[in-house]
Amino acid sequence: MASRVDTDEDGDKGSMWDLDQTIDQPMDEEAGRLRNMYREKKFSALLILRLAYQSLGVVYGDLGTSPLYVFYNTFPNGVKDEDEVLGALSLIIYSLTLVPLLKYVFVVLRANDNGQGGTFALYSLLCRHAKIKTIPNQHRTDEELTTYSRSTFHERSFAAKTKRWLEERESWKSAILILVLAGTCMVIGDGILTPAISVLSAVGGIKVNQPNMSSGVVVLVAVVILIGFFSMQHYGTDRVSWLFAPIVLLWFLLIGGIGIFNIWKHGIRVLKAFSPVYIYHYFRRGGKHGWTSLGGIMLSITGTEALFADLAHFPVSAVQLAFTLVVFPCLLLAYSGQAAYLMNNLTHSKDAFYRSIPERIYWPVFVVATAAAIVASQATITATFSIIKQALAHGCFPRVKVIYTSKKFAGQIYIPDINWILMILCIAVTAGFENQNQIGNAYGTAVVIVMLVTTFLMILIMILVWRCHWILVLAFTSLSLIVEFSYFFSVIFKVNQGGWVPLVIAGAFLIIMYVWHYGTVKRYEFEMHSKVSMAWILGLGPSLGLVRVPGIGLVYTELASGVPPIFSHFITNLPAIHSVVVFVCVKYLPVYTVPEEERFLVKRIGPKNYHIFRCVARYGYKDLHKKDDEFEKKLFDNLSLFVKLESMMEGCSDSDEYSITGHQTEWSRDGLLNGTGSTVSSNVELTINSIDSIVQVRSPPHANITVRSSGHVSSQNEVDELEFLNSCRDAGVVHILGNTVVMARRDSNFFKKVAVDYIYAFLRKICRENSVIFNVPHESLLNVGQIFYV
Repeated sequence: MASRVDTDEDGDKGSMWDLDQTIDQPMDEEAGRLRNMYREKKFSALLILRLAYQSLGVVYGDLGTSPLYVFYNTFPNGVKDEDEVLGALSLIIYSLTLVPLLKYVFVVLRANDNGQGGTFALYSLLCRHAKIKTIPNQHRTDEELTTYSRSTFHERSFAAKTKRWLEERESWKSAILILVLAGTCMVIGDGILTPAISVLSAVGGIKVNQPNMSSGVVVLVAVVILIGFFSMQHYGTDRVSWLFAPIVLLWFLLIGGIGIFNIWKHGIRVLKAFSPVYIYHYFRRGGKHGWTSLGGIMLSITGTEALFADLAHFPVSAVQLAFTLVVFPCLLLAYSGQAAYLMNNLTHSKDAFYRSIPERIYWPVFVVATAAAIVASQATITATFSIIKQALAHGCFPRVKVIYTSKKFAGQIYIPDINWILMILCIAVTAGFENQNQIGNAYGTAVVIVMLVTTFLMILIMILVWRCHWILVLAFTSLSLIVEFSYFFSVIFKVNQGGWVPLVIAGAFLIIMYVWHYGTVKRYEFEMHSKVSMAWILGLGPSLGLVRVPGIGLVYTELASGVPPIFSHFITNLPAIHSVVVFVCVKYLPVYTVPEEERFLVKRIGPKNYHIFRCVARYGYKDLHKKDDEFEKKLFDNLSLFVKLESMMEGCSDSDEYSITGHQTEWSRDGLLNGTGSTVSSNVELTINSIDSIVQVRSPPHANITVRSSGHVSSQNEVDELEFLNSCRDAGVVHILGNTVVMARRDSNFFKKVAVDYIYAFLRKICRENSVIFNVPHESLLNVGQIFYV
């Protein structure tokens, strides 16, 4: 059994225990197998096909509805000649090939964080491989989680040099965070614009068949559909998700079939667009007009960013299979068919999709198009909820209510406040713009910025996580940036034609998210610098200079180590404190989830007769603390088990069966009972108190910790303390939370005072209370007021 001596970083004298399996670097074969247990899943060929079919409804709805509006936004003023159509089609073909197919499906999707996608998933990967997280609340034991997977570097490698370079520069850490926040804000903007343009474009088909109908009626119908769509969000997608895949599959088959029909009817000369020569002719003849039309061409790849954000429920191979076998060929056929129709009907660019439909199937296609637009909107809204949940876990978004809508899928959530904000903004965009072209310009601006953010983060992923050769990194970077900057500079010309909308929306959300994160960091730094020294606690004696009343006090703090200032404020203003005090820290780690059996870290602070403990509850960005209904029970079960293990270690310290000299030893018994009487078979990490240091004893990986049931093991001290804990719990549990007011110091600059005293204070006032987030019973709540000057 391996052991080590380690001094506690705060000087606290106590013991720590966790249910985490300890794995040292470099990982041995067994440890590596356990770490990969959550990542590596084998799927049969039949299951992959079924998952690929299901992924169509969740992942590809947004990308699949792009043919509704691409040619209209590319040629809002009509088409000059056939060569212009061929050039536009050639650009669409190679855009679909380079961005969704090559970049996202075969490269970016492999950068998922244990199946989780999106900008914050990439950020979490980077945080695990380099210390770039701006809130330094991680402990070395966090790196031993089975889901905390990361690779090691050779000290002289390019990856190691890049890692050190980033860690030494605070400005670059902030720059990466701002980049991630910008990408997140653009995804939120995407969640507003996708329903607007998808539903409005689909409903616009009525006007094609009924030309006398006014545009106001079309907008009104679209608004009614949007209100109903957002009002149904609280039911979740689980109840209707079984409809999504067949609707989207039918949609792809229809647009692919209509494309084949139009190619057959209007001539196969449209297939000449597969030659990139027509791209050159397009730009040479079009000049500035050809360049600015790229904003419309780019709409053919919208939904690609949602493809990555919605990855959570499907293996990468299933998503890749669905794209290569169904999505990609059907989209190519759809655009080619529309182009073939346009070459013979140059004045129909505004309604190219609906006018190219055979008359007999017009209304069935209209119904399916409207349903597909709703599915596309749902995929984007789901991605928005998911990425805001990730931002919450990283301390980058104000506390909002998060509701799980499915018992089967943890990723299906509903955020009421965000839902209604999105609905109001989406209706305002739909009703406020004069035409779809302006919405398309806004949509394109949001999408291209998200793609650029993903590219910049992928550069770091390839260097730090994948450790690719610099030539591969350079090739990926060059190809991606050439394509995406071309689109970016084209949409810049259309900022005054609707492109300003996502910039304003993203700017507002960026200010909110950055100020919230800034205030959170400053509050954490203040608490760190104001920690109470252990010498002061020990100087008060076991009674802490107060009356110790029966009961347990759970003191919530953001500090994972040390005694928080709220505790000293409490005991200097009140004459009594509970017989047992537990400092509870609920913290989120840069991992997608923390397994239930590895969630809690328990530690004793000070001598035993002080009865002070620390419990750190760890969650991943996919986890939700409020869903943990039995949090208090689990906390006390772990606390009781900690006391048992601590006494067990002390009772065995003089036995021949146990040694802390570094030799591996096996204990055997039928099982170890936890506080509820059930059998526990776990891997544990335990530290034994000494005067100057903590001796940490670890079990070998995958070993069951058991003890022979001899009389001296279960000592009288253990029984007494367990009885004492249970009696205190029966006397009552009080949750003590800090009700802090954060204010800028008097010597702060103007911008800091505005950010902290006004914006951050306003956000704290309107967001949900900590007591609600932590699911604290109101009758057991005690708030302690404090003012932090940061």
